[in-house]
Amino acid sequence: MFDPVIAPSGTLLGLLQRGRGDGTLHALAAPRAEALAALNHCVLNDARHDWQVENRSLYYARLYLDLHGGLEEIERHLCDPYDCIDTDEARTGLALAVLGHLASYGRDDALALLRRYAADGANWAWALDELALRDDDNGLSALAAPVLARFPATPEGDAELAVAVRDAFEPRPWRLWAEDRREAIGARVRAAREAGSFDRWQRQMRPTGPRPGWSVQAVFDWADQGVERGSALHVPAARCLSAVAGPEDRPAIVTAAREGSDGARCAALHYLAESRDPVVLDLIEAAVAGGSRTVADAAVSAFERTCGDEAVDRARGWVHRPDALGASAAGVLACRGGAKDDKLVLGALRETVRADGPDAPLLWRLVDGAGRLGIGCAAPVLRHVYRETASSQLRGRAARALAATDASFATGFAVECLWDCEETTREVGALYAETGDVRVAERLRRLAMDPAEEAEVQTAVRSRIGPDMPAV
Repeated sequence: MFDPVIAPSGTLLGLLQRGRGDGTLHALAAPRAEALAALNHCVLNDARHDWQVENRSLYYARLYLDLHGGLEEIERHLCDPYDCIDTDEARTGLALAVLGHLASYGRDDALALLRRYAADGANWAWALDELALRDDDNGLSALAAPVLARFPATPEGDAELAVAVRDAFEPRPWRLWAEDRREAIGARVRAAREAGSFDRWQRQMRPTGPRPGWSVQAVFDWADQGVERGSALHVPAARCLSAVAGPEDRPAIVTAAREGSDGARCAALHYLAESRDPVVLDLIEAAVAGGSRTVADAAVSAFERTCGDEAVDRARGWVHRPDALGASAAGVLACRGGAKDDKLVLGALRETVRADGPDAPLLWRLVDGAGRLGIGCAAPVLRHVYRETASSQLRGRAARALAATDASFATGFAVECLWDCEETTREVGALYAETGDVRVAERLRRLAMDPAEEAEVQTAVRSRIGPDMPAV
């Protein structure tokens, strides 16, 4: 897939793509046709950088309800002939998830479209998972024949069916179909379930990893084999070393960390870091300076796993380095530093935003650190990250940091957070938003009554409008 194109944060489309609460508020104030066009664009062109962790479906579904939006554009997208060519679930997953939420809100047209797509669409498994949570037994039973027809009654087709049953995210439809009295349905699904269970048992009986009784050198050899295959095994290899290495093996492990082959060196660095060996910090610095890219990356990762005051002290010396170890040191200070490190963390936060923009990976830890250390001077930078980042997860972290650093948060961004796409960010809004704002009072009531809302959010809402609290 191509990288998504994110519109500027000041536009309606940009706000909706980011899942910001202001996106909903602006859409409700905009002309309905314009708002629906932007909403449809977001649902049909998923702009998330990581769709597996960033939430948008409930956010968009609620906006469809508020705008009384039809599903014609979603139907056109799902039923497009291109669906048979581009079978990547990222193309249709967001639209299907939105339909699932709409179905849970009682939209029969969304339920019917999900059923149709589960029978005919390329990403049928996702649609079936959505229906497993919302449809009744009769609706699911009607899908048994068209779904099973996807798998020919051949040894190859039966094997594919067994894999589909085994890997199903929601097992309810398959359990229901296994009870079907029709031979072509019930018997076939039961056989597929048994085959999937047997396959799982066989894989458990044929492990390919370390064996009891391995030596330190055998673990190093296994880590080297992983590097040759392009598979990083140094973290599990370090755990294996913890199981097999004794005090007498330390010299060999230190030697491997200093001058061993890439796989052995990476595993040894991680082992020494996790065992808090005093020599590891010098070895990490040497590996970053003179090792291969694989070794340097593993050394930085090992440093981040190093515990103790010694690692924090070394981070204070490394934080000004213009390389990955310097960035890692800034993250360590943000996560584990003390009050005296606030200027170093603030400097790293400002420099990271200036040099790498509001979506830099390091910002996750620096934003958390600014909130943890209560760095009030960081509020302007945190507000910039909140507005501009394309990651709804990072925006939520920025909101939590602002709650600890920005005196205006309760009457500003906290209000917007109540409409955010991430439930953790809505929870922050529910905890901090100033209830004197009439929008806040109405939104808290709506969240409290919404059956689709997360329990943590509703708990936060009840803490603001409970019997012992002032009336909202």
